[in-house]
Amino acid sequence: MKKCLLSLALIFIAAISAKAQFSVGAKAGINFSKINTSNVNESSVTGYQAGLFARFGSSLYLQPELYLGSSGGKFDFNNNNNTVTTNGKVTFTSLNVPLLIGKGFGGDNLNFRIMAGPVYSYLLDKNQSFSDNVNGAYQDFGDYKKSTLGYQVGGGIDIGHITADLRYEGGLTKINENYGQRQNIWALSVGFKFF
Repeated sequence: MKKCLLSLALIFIAAISAKAQFSVGAKAGINFSKINTSNVNESSVTGYQAGLFARFGSSLYLQPELYLGSSGGKFDFNNNNNTVTTNGKVTFTSLNVPLLIGKGFGGDNLNFRIMAGPVYSYLLDKNQSFSDNVNGAYQDFGDYKKSTLGYQVGGGIDIGHITADLRYEGGLTKINENYGQRQNIWALSVGFKFF
């Protein structure tokens, strides 16, 4: 862990000293999330994200972010005979803090980027609807963790002050240990760099 933090600090210092570029902006977008679960059919839900980002560096950069987002998943529970299907849905509102390291290819007016890094998510609110027979058969199914750790990878483009990203987020920690649930998210966002 110490080696990882030291490496991040060195990259951060290199990114700042490279051209001493710094920008701050706001972003918003949509996401499609799914919760992978053992022995249950899953499908995705559409959510949102909105928040702020800072970017240190130009060609090699560090980008911390803070945004509010919604995510979750839908589930189809089959009985033993596969004759009756019961549906359930859960949505989360969470505070997300990614710390991305990226590489830019281009200039100030047109720049293509790739990025990757960890993301910490803290659950602010949960809305779930499971029927009584689901709660009886799958005890603790909706017992989700308050905080999780994941990773994001993706690409983006900057055109002047406008920025757009497409990212995939995977779960490093399970949001529910009992059922092996991990959340996966595809996110598309558009932002504006103030300076």
